[in-house]
Amino acid sequence: MKSNWLKLALAVVMTAAAILLFTQTASAQAASKGKIAVVVSTLNNPWFVVLGETAKARAVELGYDATIFDSQNDTAKEAAHFENIIAGGYKAILFNPTDANGSIASVEKAKAAGIPVFCIDREINSTNAATSQMLSDSYSGCVKLGQYFVKTVGKEGEYAEILGIVGDNNTWNRSKGFHSVVDRYPDLKMVAQQSGEFDRAKGLEVMESILQAHPNIKAVFCGNDAMALGAYQALVTAGKADQVKVFGFDGADDAVKLIAEGKMTATGMQFPKTMARKAAEFADEYIQGKRDFPQKLPVPVELVTKDNVGKYGDYGKK
Repeated sequence: MKSNWLKLALAVVMTAAAILLFTQTASAQAASKGKIAVVVSTLNNPWFVVLGETAKARAVELGYDATIFDSQNDTAKEAAHFENIIAGGYKAILFNPTDANGSIASVEKAKAAGIPVFCIDREINSTNAATSQMLSDSYSGCVKLGQYFVKTVGKEGEYAEILGIVGDNNTWNRSKGFHSVVDRYPDLKMVAQQSGEFDRAKGLEVMESILQAHPNIKAVFCGNDAMALGAYQALVTAGKADQVKVFGFDGADDAVKLIAEGKMTATGMQFPKTMARKAAEFADEYIQGKRDFPQKLPVPVELVTKDNVGKYGDYGKK
């Protein structure tokens, strides 16, 4: 009897040891794919939070440890992040740049260290530093916004434009796309154009200033939804929310909700989750050995208005 109990106890111990070894091996295998960094221009905007968190989540799904770094719209902080990432042995960087020119040096340092960089949403002005760049088609998206602007505002009257960060190509691609349409109508007069730095509080401040100088504007076109939400808040405070049409760009949830409520006129849906997931998947493919990637991968932008707003939500299509 003692012999049988001894055999049973030994079997239990061996089984437990085998389970522990399997668990440790599985854990080691799961962690063996390495680390991926997600460097985001700012986490002071829910849109970029979604971009960063989605990229991180997809990297984790693919078997990597992933960390988000917040550059706070500061190229110096961004450069420091890259130094730490290079020293930290990360295998890839999913990158939302702060500045089209100012961010190039950091990407080149990563490339020299053998770390691929995949830009998301914002681009850098280089065709050989980043491995690939996934970018919303901002120009075409704002052509659509410009057309809807003319349709809803009319072919005459005063309007204002709130630009994004002046060092970001998206700022100018959006502005140029919008003006490629609106400038065909000489009686539609832009009476103010100021930077709101893609920031909600700054957008509010700029809108307040514009209203003081130009109280008769019929509309405001904002380079992103954060600024559009700030501008709308300023209009509410001034008692002009029903008089001035607000146009944004991004597809932020708060903006989509305001459009559904008839308080904002339109925005451009950028699909940040699609871009973030694709960037993580490209990084995984690179780490597995693939080297043939498109230098730029444009992601179409869709116009969101009161007529189709029910199709959108949660930073994409429902």
